[in-house]
Amino acid sequence: MTLDLSGLAVALATPFTSSGEVDLKAFRKLVRHVVAGGVHTLIPLGSTGEAVTLLDSERDAIIVACLDESSGRPVVVGTGHNATRQAAVMTKRAQELGASGALVVTPYYNKPTPDGLVAHYAAIAEAAPGLPLIAYNVPGRTALNVTPPVLARLWENPQVVAVKESSGNLAQIAEVARTLPLGKTLLSGDDNLAVAAIAVGASGLVSVLGNVLPRETADMVAAALRGDRAEALRLHQQLLPLMDALFLESNPIPLKAALKMLGIGEDILRLPMVPASAATRTRVAEALC
Repeated sequence: MTLDLSGLAVALATPFTSSGEVDLKAFRKLVRHVVAGGVHTLIPLGSTGEAVTLLDSERDAIIVACLDESSGRPVVVGTGHNATRQAAVMTKRAQELGASGALVVTPYYNKPTPDGLVAHYAAIAEAAPGLPLIAYNVPGRTALNVTPPVLARLWENPQVVAVKESSGNLAQIAEVARTLPLGKTLLSGDDNLAVAAIAVGASGLVSVLGNVLPRETADMVAAALRGDRAEALRLHQQLLPLMDALFLESNPIPLKAALKMLGIGEDILRLPMVPASAATRTRVAEALC
């Protein structure tokens, strides 16, 4: 269950055609773009990948395409679901297809108790023995914050090897880092907090920005990890306008607009997501210049 998650991971978008089908050709182009930019880990089928709008029958082709284009990088598949049984099935399938690990978001809508969360991750681990799991804490989407005491219970599961921390709370991130058990990994889940999170103990970033500017994002993470504060700060400040623009509307709405500007896929989302407003497009375009 060893998986080196340090450095830059990119939560990949899922391009769609004008008719709303998965655009595997554009997805492969995106993966090659990100790999060429120096990404360390690829993460398809997360929230950035609009996984909740995909049919089960569409998932396999995306996973296989990502593995094909990965050039040996680890592929960690988003397999989270608010139904434990469904999350377990998707995690097992990702393992069968060759995934290096699974990113498992906190069950959304249900709002389970800590005992329920522990049981949720245990059931998923049992379905995919030996597969490393990354717990994904994003209370802005799930309505449930995995606090450090609850996370401490999840760490008791040997397959839970890392946490993607997207609480947006630097004090909480620092406490997770302070209490991090040996052999576990803390990852920032927010581009705009990556440098700060690494400063308090994170080992890397799961990035949205990396879809667009993978090389610059990888350089920022690398500078922060080697302790080059001046270079990390310079890159953070350079990239901050685009970081902000990519979250003017719900992710991945602005991201799809940015990728279209780069010639990677169409600016198409699945309902209930709709394309970015004109104002957001303008901000994204300005930040890309």
